[in-house]
Amino acid sequence: MPATPPAAAAKPDYGIDAPIVVRNLVLVGVLLLAVSLASFAGWLPPALVLHPSREATIRFPIRGNALVAALAFLGTAAWMYLGSRFGKLAERERLLDYIQWTGHERVLDVGCGRGLLLVGAARRLTDGTATGVDIWQAEDLSGNRPDVPLANAALEGVSDRVAVRTADMRSLPFPAASFDVAVSRAAIHNLYAAADRAAAIGEIARVLKPGGQALIADIRHHREYATTFVKHGCGDVRLLDSQIAAALCAVLTFGSLRPNTMLVRKSP
Repeated sequence: MPATPPAAAAKPDYGIDAPIVVRNLVLVGVLLLAVSLASFAGWLPPALVLHPSREATIRFPIRGNALVAALAFLGTAAWMYLGSRFGKLAERERLLDYIQWTGHERVLDVGCGRGLLLVGAARRLTDGTATGVDIWQAEDLSGNRPDVPLANAALEGVSDRVAVRTADMRSLPFPAASFDVAVSRAAIHNLYAAADRAAAIGEIARVLKPGGQALIADIRHHREYATTFVKHGCGDVRLLDSQIAAALCAVLTFGSLRPNTMLVRKSP
C-alpha cells in the first residue's frame, strides 16, 4: 500500500482587505453588466431620454456606458481581491525594507489586523519585540480577530516576539516614548472624522522615542497625516511612492484612492 503523503504545511492567512467593499463592487458590477447585456439584446432601450423637447433631446446611452462602468467595478474588485490574496507578502517586505533594522527595536503595529506588518517586523528582530493593537472590525478585514495574528506569528516562527492588545489607536495604552518603530497599513483612514485621524497620528508620535520612525502606508489623507506629524515633533516626513502613480489611481477610482507610503522620523 503506498505511503500517504504528509499534509501540506499550514500557511499564514492575512485575509481580504475591505471584504464588504469588494462584495459591493462585484454586486454593482454584475448589475451594470446585466443592464448592458439586456440593452444589447433589445430587452432595454439603447439609451434613456432624459430631456425630450422640440428644441433638444438629451439622451444617455445605456449600452456602452453600463458596460464600461461594469468593467471598472469588476476590475477594481478583482484588483482588491487578488492584491489581498496574493500580493500582501511581497508588499510587506517592500514596506519594511524602508526601515533600517538593528534587530533590537520595540515595534508597534497600529491597526495590526491579522498581523501582516506585525509578523513581518518580528521576523526582522533578534531580541526586539513587536506589539499590535486593533479593535478587530471584520468589515475592514476578513476574519479580523485577536487570535489570528498570534496564529500567523506561530506559523511564521516568531510567536515569542509578538503580542497583541485590543486598543483604540486614538488612545494608545502605552507611555510616551515607548517604541523605536511604529507601522500601520491601510488602517488610519478607517477613522472617518479628521479629528479622529489627527488623534491617532498624535498618539503614534507620542509613543515614538526621540529619533524613532513611523512607516504609514494608507490609501488617502497623507497630507493631513504629514501636517499632524509635524505638529507633534516629527519634522522629517517623506512620501516614498510615486506621486504620479497616486494621482493616476485617484483619477481611475474617482478620487476614492490615492495610495502612498510615508516615512516619518521623530526629532531627537
